[in-house]
Amino acid sequence: MNHSSMSRRALLGWIGKTAGAGALYQAMTSLGFAAESTHPGTLNLGSTPKGASVLILGAGLAGMTAAYELRKAGYKVTMLEFNQRAGGRCWTLRGGDTYTELGGATQQCQFAEGNYINPGPWRVPYHHHHVMSYINEFNIPIEPFIQVNYNALVHSTHAFGGKPQRYREVQADYQGYAAELLAKVSNQGGLDKALSVEDREKLFESMRHWGALNESAEYKKSYEVSLRRGFAIPPGGGLSPKPQASVLMDRSELLQSELWKYIVNGQDIEFQSSIFQPVGGMDNIAKAFEKRVGDTIHYGAKVTRINQSDQGVSVEYEQQGVAKTAQADWCVCTIPLSILSQIPVKASSAMQSAIRAVPYAASVKVGLEFKRRFWEQDDAIYGGVSYTNLPITNISYPSTKFCDKGKGVLLGAYVWGANAFEFTSLTPEERVKKAVEYGKKIHPQYADEFDNGISVGWHRVPWTQGCYGMWTEASREEHYENLCQIDGRLVLAGEHASNLPAWQEGAISSAHDAIKRLHQKVVSTTT
Repeated sequence: MNHSSMSRRALLGWIGKTAGAGALYQAMTSLGFAAESTHPGTLNLGSTPKGASVLILGAGLAGMTAAYELRKAGYKVTMLEFNQRAGGRCWTLRGGDTYTELGGATQQCQFAEGNYINPGPWRVPYHHHHVMSYINEFNIPIEPFIQVNYNALVHSTHAFGGKPQRYREVQADYQGYAAELLAKVSNQGGLDKALSVEDREKLFESMRHWGALNESAEYKKSYEVSLRRGFAIPPGGGLSPKPQASVLMDRSELLQSELWKYIVNGQDIEFQSSIFQPVGGMDNIAKAFEKRVGDTIHYGAKVTRINQSDQGVSVEYEQQGVAKTAQADWCVCTIPLSILSQIPVKASSAMQSAIRAVPYAASVKVGLEFKRRFWEQDDAIYGGVSYTNLPITNISYPSTKFCDKGKGVLLGAYVWGANAFEFTSLTPEERVKKAVEYGKKIHPQYADEFDNGISVGWHRVPWTQGCYGMWTEASREEHYENLCQIDGRLVLAGEHASNLPAWQEGAISSAHDAIKRLHQKVVSTTT
C-alpha cells in the first residue's frame, strides 16, 4: 500500500470542499458510494382478488398514483379529496383563479393570459424517474427549466456596497483564486504526504485548467479569464472597439462577501441539468392523473375520523355540511401529517406517535407580474435564479415565453425559516409589498414596472397547514419505519413517507412502495 497516496475518503472530502456537492455526488457514484434511484419501469401488481376495494384519502399525486395503479390491477377504488380540485400541492395559479387561505383572506389572481405561478413544486429533475415515467406515459408536454443562469445575480447587503454581482463573475473569480492557492500549496510541498508525485503533477495541471490560471499558476486579469467571467468590452466585428478584459474582484472582499455559497446551488443533485417543467404549469401533471381517475374522486370531502377493524375500513367525512361514511376493504391514506395528526385514527400507538412526530416546514412564495420582461430586455437574464441574503431568498425568472413583449411573472420570493413565519403573519397584500420592496434592491426596475402579485404562505394553506414533512435524523430513526408499515388495513403514502421530502418524486415513489406491499398483503390474506 502506498501511504503517500490520498485515501478515497480523503479524496472525497477534498472534492466536496473545493468542487461542490454536485462533483462530490458524481465522485461517490464513480467510487461505488452512491447511485441514482433505479428507473421504476411499469408497475405490474398482478392478479387482484375479485371484488377487493380500496379507499384512498387525498387526491394529490400520491393518492392519484395509488388510484391509477390499483384500478388498473382490478381494485374498486374510491377517493376522498378535501378540495374542489385534484393535485394537492401540485398546484398552479393563473389569472382569474381565486384562493382563500386560513384566516379568510381571499386573493384573486390578476395575471395576464398565459402567465402563472406554481406555489408548490416548480421543477422536475431528470433523475426523478417516477415523475418522468408518468410524464412520458401520459404524453405531458414539458420544457427545460433553467436552474443555473450564469448571467443571473448573487447579492448580499453586506458585500460590494449592496450591489448585485453576476453569478459568472463570482464563480470564475472564486474558482480562480481557490485554484491559485491550491496550486501554490502543491508547488510548495504542502501536499507531499497526501499525494504521490504523479498525483501532485496532475492536480497542479488540473488547477491551472479549472481556474484559468496563467503559465505562472496565477489568477490574473486576462483574455482567457474573461472568457469565463465576461469582458469589460466584448469582442465585436469590423472596426468596433477591441475586446477588453474585465477587472477581477478583490480576493479578500470576495471571500468575505460569502457570495460563493450561492454558486454551488446548481451542483446539488436535485438542481443539475436537465431539469424540466410541464408546459403551462405544474398542475398539468395533476390534470393528467385526474383525467384518468377523476371519476373515482369525491371532491369537497373533509375526513373527520378513520376507523378500521379485521373486516375493513370505515371513514367518516363531511361534504357540503352533510356527514357521510365511506367503507372499503383497505385504505391508502395520503393526507399530510400536519392534517392527519388532527384527525382521530384507529391505528397502533406506534403509528399514531409517528403521525404526531413530524412538524411541517414554513415557506412562502410570492408571484409578481410586471408590465414588461425587464430582466430580459435590460439585464439579458433569460431564466435561472438570482440569490440574495434578503428574506426573499431568491428571484426565479420564467423559463418560458422568452422575448415576449407582454407582461411577465417572476417568482419574486421563496421564503424559508424564521423569515417565512414573519411573512406568513402578514396579509397577502403585505407579503407582495414586502417582496417588491426587497426586490428593488436587486432590480431597481421593480419601482416602475410592478403591476400585481399573489402570495401563498404554506402554513395558511387549509389542506396542508405547512409546506412539507420536516424529518430529522433522530425522528426518522425512531418513527419512520412505524409510519410506513401497513397497520392493520391502513397504509400511509406521500412525500412525508419518503426519503425525498418536499418533492413529487418522493410522493409518487412512496405510493408505489405502499401499494405494492398492500397488494401483497391483500393476496396473502385472501388465498
